[in-house]
Amino acid sequence: MNDSATSPARRIPVGVLGATGSVGQRFVTLLAEHPWFELVCVTGSERSIGRRYGEAARWALPQPIPPAIADLTVEASEPGLAPQLLFSALNRDVAQTVERPCAEAGHLVVSNAATHRMDPDVPLLVPEVNADHLALLEGQAVPAGGGLATNPNCSTIGLTLALAPLHRAFGIEAASVVTLQALSGAGIPGVPSLVALDNVVPFIGGEEDKVETEPQRILGTLASGRVVAAGFPISAQCNRVAVTDGHTECVSLRLQGDPDPAEVRRALMDFRSADTAGLPSAPEVPILVTEEPDRPQPRLDRDRGAGMAITVGRIRRCPILGIKFVLLSHNTLRGAAGGALLVAEQIVSRGLVPGLRRSP
Repeated sequence: MNDSATSPARRIPVGVLGATGSVGQRFVTLLAEHPWFELVCVTGSERSIGRRYGEAARWALPQPIPPAIADLTVEASEPGLAPQLLFSALNRDVAQTVERPCAEAGHLVVSNAATHRMDPDVPLLVPEVNADHLALLEGQAVPAGGGLATNPNCSTIGLTLALAPLHRAFGIEAASVVTLQALSGAGIPGVPSLVALDNVVPFIGGEEDKVETEPQRILGTLASGRVVAAGFPISAQCNRVAVTDGHTECVSLRLQGDPDPAEVRRALMDFRSADTAGLPSAPEVPILVTEEPDRPQPRLDRDRGAGMAITVGRIRRCPILGIKFVLLSHNTLRGAAGGALLVAEQIVSRGLVPGLRRSP
């Protein structure tokens, strides 16, 4: 994590839509000490509205609820909330009725929900990879100060971070990925224990479609106000496994020019992004490459880079596609709340939204 960027003269007030759920709780913990943003508003479902956040949230994280946030009153998820900047941890159905109206009312909504990720006028962002897609904000039919930006699916983020330097260096012709996804990705209360224990569940509703389509949009080219998808095929098989946090992904690629594992390793190790330099949530090294034969592992590697870096290992020849490797990313930090914070930091640092500028 970086702390070199100049903070705003005053912290920017922000709200979290859907703050009582698992991703919402991650937003709360990350925002509690954020140098740029101050959490002043939390929303929840009808059964939570009007209650103290500390009473309404079924808290599931090891860190205690920050006292000042515990005392906030849960509000309804609707336009007209006090903060201009809103982070959305809403589920897909609720997001459908809330996020666009909030943007049209002058809020900047940075969403973790899947609802609007593939909308042609909404940027789907991995900030190190496709910051130029922020230009889509200019074409949204919202008043000055409003807008809607999204971060990808929790598995897509780790996968795309690994694919980006390889697509730039060599060009990807085809990709296959098998995901082993943590239980926390299912939210609260999540997967029943008698389903999760001693088991692998080879189905996560809608997940494979997201993993097969979102990276192509992120790695696509912005032209004439629209994104032209990267175009290479991706085959995904997604599984739920008995791990608390951390999504593991086994990836095979066909790359142009048939580079050897050493060339692939070097491209991954050398990847840096000037687009996130100095942002508080950005890891200094976004892709960490391990040489150990049995890494990455969720318990050992998910918190590297404060949970914002991905770890790649076991880079080797694939007898079918050419190259294969294993990657790990923290699904509720890099893959959800932390990724959305990084998107917002990038928007604010560039002064793209009136009213959300920071001091030079």
